[in-house]
Amino acid sequence: MKGVVLVVAMLAVALIGGCGTVLANPPLVPPVQYEQFCEAQKVSGTGVIDVSTSIVDKKIALEYYNTMAGDGDLELDSEHAYSQDPEKLKRAVASVNNGNKSGLNLFEATKMTYAGATPLTGGKYLNSKAFYGGIGANVQEMFSVNEMEKDETSFFASTTPYETNQTLVAAPEDMNAALKLAGRNTTAVEELMTAANGMYIPSHLIGIETKNSFNGTWGTDATWHKIFYKDIKAHEMFTGTFEAEKTIKFHENPVPERVNVPCEGIDC
Repeated sequence: MKGVVLVVAMLAVALIGGCGTVLANPPLVPPVQYEQFCEAQKVSGTGVIDVSTSIVDKKIALEYYNTMAGDGDLELDSEHAYSQDPEKLKRAVASVNNGNKSGLNLFEATKMTYAGATPLTGGKYLNSKAFYGGIGANVQEMFSVNEMEKDETSFFASTTPYETNQTLVAAPEDMNAALKLAGRNTTAVEELMTAANGMYIPSHLIGIETKNSFNGTWGTDATWHKIFYKDIKAHEMFTGTFEAEKTIKFHENPVPERVNVPCEGIDC
């Protein structure tokens, strides 16, 4: 019984951060035996469509689902690229790093046209899962359309550089302490988050960029929630014939934030 009480007490301290501890979402350390997944396809034709991709990785706090189904005329040019080592996945995204190439953990690009009497129905869900060390932000897209022309990009990052700048920090495992010392010095933080090969890693980033025209229903939901601290929600849904150009992006500076707890200054 005493053992159970001790475990519960230790868990409670871990959850509240302990007295005088730093609470934050520091960038996650990519595993030594990193993993990758790549898929690229070009499809053109008429008939039944059933497409589904899901990527879930607890080590980098990633949840990603993308599905669509319909019956009609389709032209599709798409790419999925996922890497636990962000230096192996270099992509340029207009709203990230001034449009220069960055190291990402997930990149998805889709160019598509569809027309059919049967609606093309689908959706996309991208989540930086807080329980696994992410920032608790997610972006979701839903649609049911008889006609659509779409050019869309999704992106996600959550890790440190795989190979750090050795003159600044010896290893990814030491990054959290170095970022804590950097504090409000944004130049120092950017230097730390730049890999040995010069590639910038925008840790704790999630978003989509889309341009589309459609006849039907299309919409997005975006949320960012931290218990007792933050609650951001953005919802849009359109039914009819529309053209839309939209960017949704959540980004958190990967520097630990010191939180003053009630027992500060006493022996607890």
